[in-house]
Amino acid sequence: MPFKRKSQYQLTVLSVFLIIVLLFYTFKTYSLQISNAEKYTGRTDGAASSRTSVLKAPRGEILDCYGRQIAINRDGYNIVFNKAYVKENLNDVILSLIKLLSENGTEWFDQLPITPTSPYKFIEGKSTDKLISKLKLAHYASADDCFKRMVEKYELEDYSKENQRLIMGVRYGMDISDFSISYPYTFAEDIPTELMRKISESGFMLSGVTVDVVPFREYVDTSLAVNLIGTVGPIFAEDWDDEEKGENYKARGYSYNDKVGKSGIEYWAEEYLRGTDGEITYHIDADGNIVSSEITKTPIAGKTVMLTIDKKIQRTAQDSLASHIRELQANMGSVKAGSAVVMDINSGAVIASANYPTYDSATLSENYDKLSTDPSRPLTDRAFQGVYPIGSTIKPIVAIAAIENNLYNIGETITCVRQYDYFSDYKPKCMHRHGTINLKTALSKSCNYFFFELGRRIGAVKLTDYFKQVGLGVKTGVEVNDSGGILVVPKTDGVGGDTLQISIGQLNAFTPLQVANYTATVANGGTHYEATLIDRIVSYDLSTVYEDNEPVVKNKINVSKKTLDAVKEGMLSVTEDGTGRAALGDYPIKVGGKTGTSQVTNAADHSVFIAFAPFDKPEISISVVLEHGSSGYTAGTIVRDILDAYFFSDYNASGDKQPFVVLD
Repeated sequence: MPFKRKSQYQLTVLSVFLIIVLLFYTFKTYSLQISNAEKYTGRTDGAASSRTSVLKAPRGEILDCYGRQIAINRDGYNIVFNKAYVKENLNDVILSLIKLLSENGTEWFDQLPITPTSPYKFIEGKSTDKLISKLKLAHYASADDCFKRMVEKYELEDYSKENQRLIMGVRYGMDISDFSISYPYTFAEDIPTELMRKISESGFMLSGVTVDVVPFREYVDTSLAVNLIGTVGPIFAEDWDDEEKGENYKARGYSYNDKVGKSGIEYWAEEYLRGTDGEITYHIDADGNIVSSEITKTPIAGKTVMLTIDKKIQRTAQDSLASHIRELQANMGSVKAGSAVVMDINSGAVIASANYPTYDSATLSENYDKLSTDPSRPLTDRAFQGVYPIGSTIKPIVAIAAIENNLYNIGETITCVRQYDYFSDYKPKCMHRHGTINLKTALSKSCNYFFFELGRRIGAVKLTDYFKQVGLGVKTGVEVNDSGGILVVPKTDGVGGDTLQISIGQLNAFTPLQVANYTATVANGGTHYEATLIDRIVSYDLSTVYEDNEPVVKNKINVSKKTLDAVKEGMLSVTEDGTGRAALGDYPIKVGGKTGTSQVTNAADHSVFIAFAPFDKPEISISVVLEHGSSGYTAGTIVRDILDAYFFSDYNASGDKQPFVVLD
């Protein structure tokens, strides 16, 4: 029996052991499947085990009408905080990175509107509303109040005051840009290659910091058509998520660190140039480690914008304008600035638009304060926004209005006795006593007396209506910002002096763009086109045309061929034996033109020149304005330089453009 008792004991012990083992594994299974299921499946409170981050798409490029590069992309390096990789104390990582960049003389983003050094104050001119709101402080909170709250919020108590300010500048930027796994934070952009290598080598020390290769905007010629091309830049705080005050880029799907068009074509074409960002998906384990990643959405580059601008004509216009103005400055001193516009008369396309003085877009940021206070106003787009009385260049449309309203008969002569005595209270004088002359001679010699008489017959009201019909004093419709000019709109024919003044191009003031468009309207037979800078919108690789810009007719003036022929004959006489002969009298192509000298109170006169060519089958119109230039000859020589570039350069700019033919 002893043997039996021993066996029973052993069975009892074994049974207890098995029960214990069974209980253990039951508990373990419960732990794996129920209690810690979230941990081992990568889910917490229902959150997904993967996160997505943005892959930036290249911005579309800007080309001229022949496909020559104007604004392109290049690869650069950004320092980026990726929250998916942040493991260590974020403040320590930020401080280490700041030290590294400081040693290399490289700047980083600090958008905190508090001075960088003690005593800490709000930075003058910067909005503090967002900061105070983020910190949930009263609207009257001081910089010290904000500083103290951020020390607490960002756990900066153990750092020196100087380091506290450095760190909170970055942490605040992260806050307002929605820093998260989905939205990485750009700490610094376009860093030098040497610094990129250092950071890459220090990766083990800088938790959460990566160096991303991103596309950067680059302008092939940083002085070419800078006013028209415009700039790209960071999103301002008020434009990020304030629908009332700004652009509300956040609602439009932008990241806070995105670059957007700020002016010119870069701004106008933002929706075309902006690419569609891609996505990279990170798979994360229970401890928050990234175990794998994959590109789940390929970025799509933005569309390319082809302009109507011809780079070679643009460069010629800029260089000619600059060299002749500098020469005038040396000789007479009064001329300070000028502009020139070249247009396709059969479409309204702007072929060139030049300004002087101008600036270099590569150094715009660093020189902005100096440029913005320069009395010569180099930042102003004079061609599109400058307004000038245009003097005698108004006379062709005055003649058209008189003939078409049966107030002047072609061939009729008027005797210029120099002083015009019709009105008792205003007796202006012509520059010369021209005697008995017809319309052709009046245009050729620019007789004010002749046009005083025509203007009086027509009246100010009807004259003003004709001005508007040819685009003077009205917006041109061009894509970038332009001025509507200054147009005195009389309710009646009223004061005789005003009528006579507007008949010779005084009182009113127009942009060089409007004047070129007006010249085109006269030259093409009376069709007034909307001005445009856009030729077509194409794919990034130039393989597909999305939009081919067609000419838009704004209106057509009611003018007979007989009237146009008479007026244009006078404009041809201007360049062959009249006031424009010195500059264009021997030109190998017939050119229609008109000179103008507009008076300016207490300053030298402006010089204006308009032209179209070829005379028999016009293709382009040109307007040149020299502020206080007083020299029609110089304005005419600028016209001549542009004509040379268009008709006699090493390529035929007037030929039909072929799709995507890129010229050097």
